[in-house]
Amino acid sequence: MHNYKELNVWKRGIKLCAVIYKLTANFPNEERFGLISQMRRASVSVPSNIAEGGGRRTDNEFVHFLGVAHGSICELETQLFVSVELEFVTYDQIDPISLEITEIQKMLYALIQKFESRK
Repeated sequence: MHNYKELNVWKRGIKLCAVIYKLTANFPNEERFGLISQMRRASVSVPSNIAEGGGRRTDNEFVHFLGVAHGSICELETQLFVSVELEFVTYDQIDPISLEITEIQKMLYALIQKFESRK
């Protein structure tokens, strides 16, 4: 088992999730079952998959779930850009979020590389 609660990437994922929930609270109500739901689920998926992988027995399983988390954060990034195109938010609003997403992506990639290099 890996102690995921000590990982900065997990902590930052939790904070990012809160930011996304607050951001999407201002989206049109008709998006409740559309983009709002998608973005919230993708944001929750990041720290959740880090935690699930951390609870698994092997490094290979952990790496698998880190990969799922990485996929979810890429999905979230795309949804942010869709939100701009739909004029639910502006680039100014998502710029700091986008920067944080890039940092989390880098952290996940580095962690994956660390465990894969042990093989």
